Amino acid sequence: MPPKIRELVSRLERAGFRDRGGKGSHRNFVHPNVSKPVTLSGNPKDDAKHYQIRAVDRAVEESQS
Repeated sequence: MPPKIRELVSRLERAGFRDRGGKGSHRNFVHPNVSKPVTLSGNPKDDAKHYQIRAVDRAVEESQS
């Protein structure tokens, strides 16, 4: 079962990402050590898509290096 959007958001926030807002159900997260922002779309209760999970994994990994 895939994680929920809210779980991805909390993972990004724990890694030091900041939500800079977005339009509608989109949220953009930025981190000073990561080159590109991470955009998550969907309501917090929705299941995350495979590409969203992969984007969060890569961004968190890049923020720690």
